[in-house]
Amino acid sequence: MKTNLEEAIKKISEKYSHILTQEKLLEMASLSIQSKSNSYSPYSKFRVGCCLLTSDGKLFTGTNVENVTFGLSVCAERCAVFNAVSQGAKKIIVAVVCTDMEYVITPCGACRQVLVEFGLEDCFCLSLNDINHMTAEELLPSSCRIDHLKKE
Repeated sequence: MKTNLEEAIKKISEKYSHILTQEKLLEMASLSIQSKSNSYSPYSKFRVGCCLLTSDGKLFTGTNVENVTFGLSVCAERCAVFNAVSQGAKKIIVAVVCTDMEYVITPCGACRQVLVEFGLEDCFCLSLNDINHMTAEELLPSSCRIDHLKKE
């Protein structure tokens, strides 16, 4: 969903003013682009980078890693989540994802579910020519969440 980027950045910066500034968001975009350069994508040539901001203000990155069997490949978003969780992160609030495409590509369904599992609230998707902002609800409407599994 296309949104006014300046409005989205302002709204998110206000929402997370204690840990997220416009400068921090630009740093996240830069780290996402840097992470993309480490992509192992010899089969698809589709490089993706991701930077996550956790509720304690830490940044974690990831890139896609392909495998000849494709089913064993890992997307950048999940790589970043696994990196964050392996270092003790519990809640992810913002993701910045970038590709080399001329148009915006959003995370795949599996990545959307994993991001939401760890509390994602906002996602910025960058292409070579555009930036889109989506809330978690826009990214994965009616998502399956842990509280759905709790027995009454």
